Amino acid sequence: MRRNPPASTAPIVITGAIGDYGKTLSINSNGKAAASGNYVKVTLHKGTFEINSATFNAKVNSLQPTVNQATCSAVGTASGPVTLFDGTGLCQGITGTVNITATFGFLGPLFKSGKSKGQCNMSNNAQPISQYTLITPARAP
Repeated sequence: MRRNPPASTAPIVITGAIGDYGKTLSINSNGKAAASGNYVKVTLHKGTFEINSATFNAKVNSLQPTVNQATCSAVGTASGPVTLFDGTGLCQGITGTVNITATFGFLGPLFKSGKSKGQCNMSNNAQPISQYTLITPARAP
């Protein structure tokens, strides 16, 4: 099931040392908007930065979430590295690799027709009805 909206934009809140909020946009390595890009442009009120999330995205894409067929709800967790770069404003000079953990929760749609009508549609091309993602620094083992 797709865990990102087709437009590949999402709100973001960063707590801690930065303490800001804004939007994210999936981009490709050339900085162009790309729904399946392996980079992210983070635009906050006090600055911007980019993220290379290719390795992390591979882990997310292989995630096998726990699905509750009775409610069409699912949850999953993935951890991996992302690299931060190209900061401006308050984020000027941001660099380095950070290990993050993302916890996903989402509700899947029902099949509307066919032999599976009324059953959960958790296929890779199904658009979630609603979803939530919490990203935190990964804990050391």
